[in-house]
Amino acid sequence: MTRGGGPMTPVPATPLPMIRPAGPVVADPRETRYLRACRRKSVDVTPVWFMRQAGRALPEYRAIRERATLVEITRDAPLCAEVTLQPVRRLGVDAAILFADITTPLAGIGVDVEIVEGRGPVVATPIRSAGDVDRLRPFEPVAAVGPLLEAIALIRAASPVPLIGFAGAPFTLACYLVEGGPSRDFLRTKTLMHAEPVAWAALMDALTEMTIRYLGAQVAAGAQAVQVFDSWVGGLSPHDYALRVAPWMARIFDAVRTLDVPATHFGINTAGLLRLQAAAGGDVIGLDWRIHLADGWALVGDRAVQGNLDPALLLGPFEMVADAAYRILDAAGGRAGHVFNLGHGVLPSTDPDALARLVDMVHDHVPGRSPA
Repeated sequence: MTRGGGPMTPVPATPLPMIRPAGPVVADPRETRYLRACRRKSVDVTPVWFMRQAGRALPEYRAIRERATLVEITRDAPLCAEVTLQPVRRLGVDAAILFADITTPLAGIGVDVEIVEGRGPVVATPIRSAGDVDRLRPFEPVAAVGPLLEAIALIRAASPVPLIGFAGAPFTLACYLVEGGPSRDFLRTKTLMHAEPVAWAALMDALTEMTIRYLGAQVAAGAQAVQVFDSWVGGLSPHDYALRVAPWMARIFDAVRTLDVPATHFGINTAGLLRLQAAAGGDVIGLDWRIHLADGWALVGDRAVQGNLDPALLLGPFEMVADAAYRILDAAGGRAGHVFNLGHGVLPSTDPDALARLVDMVHDHVPGRSPA
């Protein structure tokens, strides 16, 4: 892998012919509601799906978790496929998203990471120097996440809607690797970024190479779209983002563009970074609830947008949910390129019936005709 901040030739996706999807052949698989919206084509109704829809709030998922951990689910292809498809059956959403964690591929480069209940990913030996980065090994998709790739084939064979593959963005993954686990302020990460720029660039190179291979393998296995989660990047200044993150994000989206699937670029608390994120790449730019949808769309220009209901609203009266959702839909104004979603993931205490009701409401919405 390249060490330093210079250009790096994207790593071609590892071909996986043995796990190509066995589902029904569609004349043009891109002509589905969700995929059309991602490409800013006209749709019959606004497509909707929810981040973290697979798991958390669903009782059928919690029943599975009584006998299997998150990691065990991702290593059991039929079980992973079942969890991925649960919200499609229950909620009527327009896309499935592969069930995994953003840290799932890290074991494939030699990182010992554990998902600790109530805390999240915890890294046994954090990365704090260039020497730590040098110990990371190349990512081999089949060896690292073979069962997850097999799950994609099973999902494609059974799902009536497109499947979204995903990966964590290099910066967000670096935060876990450097901090050793979740953090509020990412001080160790920012210190490494500023005090050790060569080590930082090497770490971003390694994670970018892994992400390109990981997404490429998911698409080769049958994923019809991808999303890159940069969940913690909103803590950076525009200057730091442009210098220390954007070049690597551009490499990822340049590589994904060759796979001919739409890609969503998602972050949290990124209203001040949206122009830079759009410039880095992505067919769809995720918007959280901290910015008005119309304002966010104006910032990202000729891209589709995804969002942007506050997930906390779903814990209250549905009238509040409906009011906010109608405002979002009216702000989109029926323009091609809007994918309705939450501004972040479904909260664990969310009522699944409220999610299903929201899906129906979005599908039934006619621009400009929201109830008073």
